[in-house]
Amino acid sequence: MKYGINIICFIGRTQKKGIEFHIECAEAAEDAGWDGFFIWDHIWGFWDNHPLKVLDPWIILSAVAARTERIKIGPMVTPLARRRPWKVARETVTLDHLSGGRLILGVGLGGNFEEFGLFNEPMDPKIRAEKLDEGLEILIGLWGGKPFSYDGKHYNIKEVIFIPRPIQEPRIPIWIADIGLINYLFIVLQIMMVLSLQQSLVLILVLTS
Repeated sequence: MKYGINIICFIGRTQKKGIEFHIECAEAAEDAGWDGFFIWDHIWGFWDNHPLKVLDPWIILSAVAARTERIKIGPMVTPLARRRPWKVARETVTLDHLSGGRLILGVGLGGNFEEFGLFNEPMDPKIRAEKLDEGLEILIGLWGGKPFSYDGKHYNIKEVIFIPRPIQEPRIPIWIADIGLINYLFIVLQIMMVLSLQQSLVLILVLTS
């Protein structure tokens, strides 16, 4: 059994520390012998008639990678359907090198539908699922460091070679998100409690190999 923390990318309205709080959490988790530090991936949030202060998870993970040595890190989760897969491929390989091969890529459909609609992104779960599937195929293909092209329903790529390859072999681990109703309600209740206190949220994860 392994353990990790999953922290939101929002900042409480009265919270004094921003990104430094997240870095300190990662350092504390590593010092305590924990195995993983993960962060939500959102670009917008709204609560109690107020917009939330949102931090970019990839910037935070880069800072965490530079300040830690052992703990696994990653987004939990990145809605791949609203990202360009080739940009994610470049970001993930760079972060894998920066961290010395400690990145885990968590992906999913994304649970905040409104976050898609506000920026004219597809809200239909079927379309997002299709883009998720194609995005994963592109990621794995580009990570290979060999000539790769792709002709899909949503994405098309002419032949290209992406280097360097990730440090990890055979590739960066990918975790696909799924959540049951009880776990979802548990998370929502914790978010309600923490945001009402205007503080950041840390969730405890049990990781299985």
